[in-house]
Amino acid sequence: KVIWTLLVTILGYASSLPVGDDSICTAEELAKYSIVFTGKWSQTAFPKQYPLYRPPAQWSSMLGVTHSSDYSMWKKNEYASNGVRDFAEKGEAWVLMKEIEEAGEKIQSVHGIFSAPAISSGTGQTSTELEVHSRHPLVSFVVRIVPSPDWFVGIDSLNLCEGDHWMEEVSVDLFPYDAGTDSGFTFSSPNFATIPQDTVTEITCSSPSHPANSFYYPRLKILPPIAQVTMVKLKKNQLGLPAPYLDLAAKSNEVIDSVSETPLDCEVSQWSSWGLCRGLCRKTGTKIRTRFVLLQPANNGMPCPNLDEETGCEPENCV
Repeated sequence: KVIWTLLVTILGYASSLPVGDDSICTAEELAKYSIVFTGKWSQTAFPKQYPLYRPPAQWSSMLGVTHSSDYSMWKKNEYASNGVRDFAEKGEAWVLMKEIEEAGEKIQSVHGIFSAPAISSGTGQTSTELEVHSRHPLVSFVVRIVPSPDWFVGIDSLNLCEGDHWMEEVSVDLFPYDAGTDSGFTFSSPNFATIPQDTVTEITCSSPSHPANSFYYPRLKILPPIAQVTMVKLKKNQLGLPAPYLDLAAKSNEVIDSVSETPLDCEVSQWSSWGLCRGLCRKTGTKIRTRFVLLQPANNGMPCPNLDEETGCEPENCV
């Protein structure tokens, strides 16, 4: 009877643990981290269609959660929830917050929610603190790219626990994702719902493979990071202090120098039809066709070709 009771107790405890790698975390029960989000969305690194006004390039507030593997805020190649859709398209967090709260109440997979203020430019920083638990060592968050159809950056289920200890510091480069709920190609595309909804996909320099795509840079192998996040474990005597805030203005030269210029080639329209043949009768005349610049080159990209072309012709309707 004693053995049976002990077995039931052990099985009951095991069933309450989250499933996945986080179940083997044997570090101290709680740990606090500062989290600093750095936007690297500059016109130098991303010159194509860079939003300068209405609105200019900027970042939404950060919304994140610490959790076990039983919960997922978002995941690449899976469908975004209604909450993630609202956040990625409009920056509205209410539905996503409700989803997080419901997951925490039903399966106790959420330990805490954290948020950080928006950034009013493409380059800048925002920060806050978060707390992880030995049974909830995973971190996920989203930050909306503004303006955009449904694009965001974020982290999906980063484990801060390494066996019997918490990571002291971790830094992750961030790249753009498409939530799969809006079909726009450019930063300023009008709202055009994707029906049926697509999965969350990473946006690269060649995907979507369409010249209109704001992140389409066929000369690059990979996009430069559009943002970066750094998490630093706080010592016990640091708890309750404001999260460290790196002065981006003071380090502006360092930030700019660390980002290579992305070349942007000139883009021109198709040729127009040939104009009328001009010249004297019974002599060779000339006709002209033209094209215009769709996108000016930047950062030593390919210069624009000739915008007009001339060829010989025989004048018509001569008497």
